[in-house]
Amino acid sequence: MGNKYTSKTFVLEIFAILLGLVFLVPFYYLLSNSLKPFAEILSNTSALPKVFMLDNYINAFEKLDYLKVFSNSLIITVLSNIVLIVFCSMAAYMLVRTKKRISNVIFMIFVAAMIIPFQSIMIPLIKTAGNFGLLNSIWGLVIMYLGFGSGMTIFLYHGFIKGIPVELEEAAIIDGCSRFGVFWRIVFPLLKPITVTIVILNSLWIWNDYLLPSLVLQNPEYRTIPLATFFFFGQYTKQWDLALAALVLGIIPLLIFFFSMQRHIIKGITSGSIK
Repeated sequence: MGNKYTSKTFVLEIFAILLGLVFLVPFYYLLSNSLKPFAEILSNTSALPKVFMLDNYINAFEKLDYLKVFSNSLIITVLSNIVLIVFCSMAAYMLVRTKKRISNVIFMIFVAAMIIPFQSIMIPLIKTAGNFGLLNSIWGLVIMYLGFGSGMTIFLYHGFIKGIPVELEEAAIIDGCSRFGVFWRIVFPLLKPITVTIVILNSLWIWNDYLLPSLVLQNPEYRTIPLATFFFFGQYTKQWDLALAALVLGIIPLLIFFFSMQRHIIKGITSGSIK
């Protein structure tokens, strides 16, 4: 017998729609004002553009050197995700399968590290990075993202791996598979649902991050999209028309990535539940 459509359900749906509209308001301001000339933005920010102009996007694309900063952001995001997935999945696997007290202690240290504010370790981090030659280096930034992202990534992998039957690994070992082979051939393919989730969460964080790259990447050749967008805001002038267009250009790749990966999340969760 199906659920009845009640007045309470109707009220909840209206509330959800209104809440969704509230969250969409900033996107409306961003998109509408990115299509206006600077004077029109100052005169009326909430109105729709009188004439839809693409000049802001063309100018922002050129001044950002968009292809360059886009490739920098893409390289940093992809490399950081690969490093985080490889190291953290193996670390979480060993912490789950090694039944010793030290494993629980190490896991709790990783979890506790998630609550440390970045600002409290910012200055010591940069000094240490300078001593090891990690400044002005994409790989140096990737190593730092490994450190800051390990806590949450290991935490998510840890909980998922506990649900994988040990019998699968024991059967593979009996068939002559090594411990390393068991993880990459048996366990890791089963981690696809949580891996996709981790990639999305870390990509959102790394792609949009401004503070850490601004401290590490002083060379203009290594600027990411958030760093390049910041330079539209000078000491005396703020180029809102170009900055808003640049923000949209920075968001578009992330939206495409998110919607393309969304179906993989649903597919992975469904296949994982069936297994």
